[in-house]
Amino acid sequence: MEGLISGFLVLADPYLLALLVMATLGGVVIGALPGLNATTGAALLLPFTLTMDPVPAISIMTAIYCSATFAGAITAILINTPGTAASATTCLDGYPLAQRGEAGRALGMAVVSSTIGGVFSVICLMIAAPFLARAAYNFSPPEYFALTLFGLSMLASIGDGSAIKNLIAGSLGIFLALVGVDNLTTVERFTFGSYELYDGIGFVPVMIGVFGISELLIQAANLQIVREQVVMKAITLPSKADYKKSWRTIVRSSGIGTFIGILPAEGATVASMIGYNEAKRWSKNPEEFGHGAIEGIAGSEAANNAATGGAMVPTLALGIPGSATAAVILAGLMVHGVRPGPTMFTEQAEFAYAIFWSMLLVNILFFLVGLRGAKIFARVTLIPVQILWPTVFVFSIVGTYALDQSMFDVWVALTAGVIGFFMRRYGFSVVPLAIGLILGGMLEQRLGQSMVMLDEQWWLMFTRPLTLFFFILTALALFGPALFGTLKRRLSNSTGGTAE
Repeated sequence: MEGLISGFLVLADPYLLALLVMATLGGVVIGALPGLNATTGAALLLPFTLTMDPVPAISIMTAIYCSATFAGAITAILINTPGTAASATTCLDGYPLAQRGEAGRALGMAVVSSTIGGVFSVICLMIAAPFLARAAYNFSPPEYFALTLFGLSMLASIGDGSAIKNLIAGSLGIFLALVGVDNLTTVERFTFGSYELYDGIGFVPVMIGVFGISELLIQAANLQIVREQVVMKAITLPSKADYKKSWRTIVRSSGIGTFIGILPAEGATVASMIGYNEAKRWSKNPEEFGHGAIEGIAGSEAANNAATGGAMVPTLALGIPGSATAAVILAGLMVHGVRPGPTMFTEQAEFAYAIFWSMLLVNILFFLVGLRGAKIFARVTLIPVQILWPTVFVFSIVGTYALDQSMFDVWVALTAGVIGFFMRRYGFSVVPLAIGLILGGMLEQRLGQSMVMLDEQWWLMFTRPLTLFFFILTALALFGPALFGTLKRRLSNSTGGTAE
């Protein structure tokens, strides 16, 4: 309770409040621009936060996360192009409503359901924090190693590509994490005599490259695409009939989004799809979905915004990113010297609760911004991409150089951007690469600590209950789908043979 109150008092700082307001407005602009998303925005912002204290730095990154996720609905409804992948299902019913002249009604439902989903997930996060704190004393290096290994097992499912391609991308990220001097043995690895590589490859340049610069190269191939925009008069709050039809969907999707967000390797995109499908499954009029069902917007938007709060649970409590944007935030935590993990709620409770309160405030802020300013922010979609993306490129280079005033970091970002472009072009997701880079270094460090603690008797890890539990989860994550698939086929074959 003391951490809850002290975290709230941190928000009394006018400087922090001003930053949150500006970050919320910036996040709405980022989310409303097709091609940009919360992950790209957080990656571009990361180097500019290095001179800040940890609380303001992480708070504005989470503000970008929350507000950009909501703002994706603006373009999804008005021009049938989701500003973020998490709003893809919002297009299915939002754009048909806009074509019927009900864009204001559709956006009003998106604002309300997004706010309810976001607030619900943050409240759940605050309630769960004390329980996470109780588990803090049961974690030591072997448990952290097994937990990080479990996080890496999620690489197969965290990206948009196939499981094999995701694992290949994740392995590349782990390889990059091994570059530099080993802290335990002082052995140089893959430095090739380059002094700049002695300390390894930094998170920030790679994040900016694979998320920001690669997106620039992707968008360069779409310069001729013309998007038709629907005219909107004003946003209107949902009517009583809309609330009556959608309140169960909003509550259900808020719970689904929070749960999906908590699962490592999932995120707002998966949550929105499941929320939309469940809204259709439980609807009294499923035939309306895809033709302008207000429940479809409620199901999608409540779920994807609830996932933002849920994704911060494994990120802060376990050090495993719950989504692509959470991976960038996790990199920000590490750059600022904040150690994510269960002990955060005992050793840094004020910091953790300050982040929770700032996320709650941001959800309220984008409710106000969405109602009053969505029509204005929708105008940003008219910015020519020939102007937008060169501007993003300039910010990417400036942010990378500002990190350490190093041209080497700029070359790393540019190289990562080119690698990310070709990966995405040939069906590889860049998200596993980013997560592999983050968790790979953590895995090596925790393995070394475990070996020192256990006097190099690695098999003793299996005698520790929590470590063994995470090892079992890792095995299920890696081999469970194939095993269950084989059992299902054999069962169906035996059933078919019996029937004959």
